[in-house]
Amino acid sequence: MAREINRRTFIRESIAAPAAGALAVSAAGERAPAASPPAQKEMLPQGKIGSLSVSRMLLGGNLLTHYTHSRDLRYVYNLTARYNTDEKILETLALAEAHGINTLSIHTVPHALGLMEKHRKCGGKMQWIICPTAPVKPGVKEYSEQVKQLVDMGTEAIYLWGVHGDRLVAQGKVGLIGEAVEAAKKHGVPSGVGGHDLRVVEACEKAGIQNDFYIKTLHHHKYPSGPKADEIKGPYREHPGYWCSDPEATIERMKTVTKPWIAFKVMAAGAISPTSGFKYVLEGGADFVLAGMFDFEIRDDVLVMKSLLGRKLNRARPWRA
Repeated sequence: MAREINRRTFIRESIAAPAAGALAVSAAGERAPAASPPAQKEMLPQGKIGSLSVSRMLLGGNLLTHYTHSRDLRYVYNLTARYNTDEKILETLALAEAHGINTLSIHTVPHALGLMEKHRKCGGKMQWIICPTAPVKPGVKEYSEQVKQLVDMGTEAIYLWGVHGDRLVAQGKVGLIGEAVEAAKKHGVPSGVGGHDLRVVEACEKAGIQNDFYIKTLHHHKYPSGPKADEIKGPYREHPGYWCSDPEATIERMKTVTKPWIAFKVMAAGAISPTSGFKYVLEGGADFVLAGMFDFEIRDDVLVMKSLLGRKLNRARPWRA
């Protein structure tokens, strides 16, 4: 069991020790630099979602919940759980914040939410964009109750889980998406809609749903386990090798959408390099990049993001945030 971390040890071990240049030893016995934050907190460029200032890169929550989307490599789930201990997750949150990532997105996994609360109690300022996993039924009673619980915990923005969005659109229940959006707006927080299926965005725009932002998948297909031409026909389904079945159509459709867009699954769950994945989605029009990262990936991924944002991008869409 991970030992208790108080404010003093949190700051000392998560910030000061790595910054002093601690070394990690690999399995092969070679010494390599451990992941370390900058000497002082750096800022990433930010955009607005409602009144919320959000770093252009957000920390994804799947690895914090040990859900890796590791295709048929089932052992990776256990490996991630063994590596991302409670203490390591707290270190990851601190490291991300030290590198200028000020917001994370995650779904409602109680243990992970508890660690996020502990991070704040130790002085962390990371903002939360959370999707409730409660069922979305007529009247949205259970969903609304979970929204209230999350807002009372300090959640800064809520969005409809992409799994819910895909299902409701497939069932022709777009009206329930609108009810879910309003359930969060009642609490005065930005309220978004998530989806893997492009039809979620299309249906919401057609129905005039007043969501504040979208969280929609985007990644290219230029990697070995990417989909073949005959796999991307017909309705969306989550394939073990991809999460955006038609990226070109997504880019084209999002050109006309004026709401902020957070792109997720941008590296196709680790199959695409950060340089390639981030460039593709930024030039494809996304306003924000949601990236799941282990602690040792944060520094390099942030440097890639800063480099891309510091140059002229050939964007297919104006910045909407």
